[in-house]
Amino acid sequence: MYAVIRTGGKQVRVAKGDVIQIERFHNKTFTKGDALELPEVLAVGEGETLRLGSPLVTGATVHGVVVREMRGQKLIVYKKKKRKGYQRSHGHRQNLVEVRIDSISV
Repeated sequence: MYAVIRTGGKQVRVAKGDVIQIERFHNKTFTKGDALELPEVLAVGEGETLRLGSPLVTGATVHGVVVREMRGQKLIVYKKKKRKGYQRSHGHRQNLVEVRIDSISV
């Protein structure tokens, strides 16, 4: 069984036992072993059957456990305007949560 969930403005396909990295939400801190419920399920599939929501599948949730909190890879934002002498460099690292998917319930 697999599901497509929406979290952090992105859509992720998950199955039981998968370990995914999602954006930390609501500026909430997590500790290792915390239970996490992801209610925004867009689709649920098993074998040949696929159940789509409009926009969400009613009554479907994905349950997971927090493995760790981490920071993503550093991104460099560089801007330059040629012949104007303008250069700007800025970095960004996203706060992430690594989650192991335990179950998908419909």
